[in-house]
Amino acid sequence: MEKGIGVLETTRSCKQLIGGADEELEGNDSVLRIVETLLRLLPIGLCVIALVIMLKNSQENEYGSISYTDVGAFRYLVHANGICAGYSLFSAVIVALPRPSTMPRAWTLFFLDQVLTYIILGAGVASGELLYLAEKGDAPITWSSACGSFGPFCHKVIASTSITFVAVLCYVLLSLISSYKLFSKYDAPASNKGTDGAAFNG
Repeated sequence: MEKGIGVLETTRSCKQLIGGADEELEGNDSVLRIVETLLRLLPIGLCVIALVIMLKNSQENEYGSISYTDVGAFRYLVHANGICAGYSLFSAVIVALPRPSTMPRAWTLFFLDQVLTYIILGAGVASGELLYLAEKGDAPITWSSACGSFGPFCHKVIASTSITFVAVLCYVLLSLISSYKLFSKYDAPASNKGTDGAAFNG
């Protein structure tokens, strides 16, 4: 009788431990979901602001006229910010929904987060490089600084590019989160090397 009571108490203790661990994991998942959702919502505003600043960026004076449409890198910045803003809204809705995570969903978010990170990073780097040339010029090819003649235009480029790099930081963090959620919950595919070797040797 005493042994039976001891077994029951041990079983209850194990269930309590397992239940407590499950509750702790669920709590951690909820906090991570909230953080991830906020990180996905933040780039929407950043990308839209950077996009609008660049869309309205044009200047005309005695030296001539210039617009963002004259430079391929600035057009790419506008398109990249628009794509990232749309994706951020879509992915935030998906993540915010209280649905159980699945491997295809985790892989899809991981892949898209990586792709969008490189897209927005490429846009920021390309604009930053052209901005540097516009500020400093290039003496070996006798390319003088353009920002001395088109200061307001360059100032808006600086603002748009800087905001874009803040969005890049958000996407880097999102990439880390989606990587963690994927590789911490789902194991790598099992290898059949041992089985194949045994069958071959047999």
